[in-house]
Amino acid sequence: MSGPYKNRGGPHGLGDPDDKSLRKVESNVLVPKKMREIARIEKCTKEVEEFTKCCKESSYAMVVTCRPQNTDLWDCMGKWFKDEEFRERCTQEYLVERTEYRRTGLTKKQRSMQQEAPIA
Repeated sequence: MSGPYKNRGGPHGLGDPDDKSLRKVESNVLVPKKMREIARIEKCTKEVEEFTKCCKESSYAMVVTCRPQNTDLWDCMGKWFKDEEFRERCTQEYLVERTEYRRTGLTKKQRSMQQEAPIA
């Protein structure tokens, strides 16, 4: 199927869960967003921590005071954005989440909330 209806179908009308192709918005926006999230949590933790600490201590002067920490953070994030293996890992994680969404009709957050909710 092609054209504007390509992403319809599947069990919930959200697209074929087995389709592994990426739309431009996914490869240019959503995968980089995933890369930022993972890099912040796993790869640049020291830089995030130092920048956050500086901002908390500097209040309104943070724009000037925390410039070195901000540069370190951006350098770290930039390094991971150029890493093809990391991009591929993030793309695969995105595709797994999208497949589950298309299969269940629920976002990752909704699925985790369902698992946490007590059964009445």
